[in-house]
Amino acid sequence: MLKFIDRLAKLVQTKGNGVCVGLDPRFESLPKEMQTGRDHGHGQRAAAYAEFCKAIIDVVCPLVPVVKPQSAFFEALGPDGMSALAGVISHATSKTGAEELLVILDGKRNDIGSTAQAYAEAYLGRNSPWGADALTVSPYLGDDSLEPFAAACDANGAGIFVLVKTSNPGGGDFQDQLIQQSAGTLYQRVADVVEARAKSTSGECEYGDIGAVVGATYPEQLAELRQAMPHTWFLVPGYGAQGGGAADVAAAFDKRGLGAVVNSSRGIIFAHNKEPYKTSYGESRWQDAVRAATEDMIRDLRSALPHA
Repeated sequence: MLKFIDRLAKLVQTKGNGVCVGLDPRFESLPKEMQTGRDHGHGQRAAAYAEFCKAIIDVVCPLVPVVKPQSAFFEALGPDGMSALAGVISHATSKTGAEELLVILDGKRNDIGSTAQAYAEAYLGRNSPWGADALTVSPYLGDDSLEPFAAACDANGAGIFVLVKTSNPGGGDFQDQLIQQSAGTLYQRVADVVEARAKSTSGECEYGDIGAVVGATYPEQLAELRQAMPHTWFLVPGYGAQGGGAADVAAAFDKRGLGAVVNSSRGIIFAHNKEPYKTSYGESRWQDAVRAATEDMIRDLRSALPHA
């Protein structure tokens, strides 16, 4: 079985970019055609989310290597929403050939012992019940809580991305706190643990199946962590709507253009609601707006990378 990280590296090289399209559906931002007649009941909204996300997948699958459904927006709709999420993941993983996609499920799961193992069994690998290729995971129950996920990655050709330095303004409340014993911060300690696990799972691309979430909104720390985590692939949120730009994320990549995928959600999936796409395409051509925004992000990232 080909390792997750080598599949990801191959797709990044084949498609020529490290763009990750986040699938974060919000009902009020959907094209009006998908809202009409669906504003009553969770089942109707869930159907709109599934239709919308599947249509986005169809647009971006020839362009990018990975999509990232955000579980919370589906969970908010109860069982209907979870059924919709399952359909979206299945639609993405059904793509083959030049349109192949990997799926990172953004669920930020974890627990201890058998509960962590149950999460890992639920989500990781295409033969799992949810069928995701990778999952975001919280590290704050300790290194031993990551072990069931690491074992599932190895067994199922899957990956995880561990929260190390998040993009939100309040992330530093805990992550930046100094640890007396190490004279470093909490996020640096988490980074050390993740890098050790990444190194032990390295594939042909020299990165491991255990990755890290490192936000674009803290470019100095991102550059620091890239030096400290040479075997760790980064999932980088915070580009676009959260304020991060191409120059902020450039340090996440190596000279081959590998080592990171950069996520954009609202800036791509709701491009029809913002300029210049709103004027150029309007709601009736919202999928064209998605395509144009994706292509613009690809060009933007390429322009900032030293190998470009």
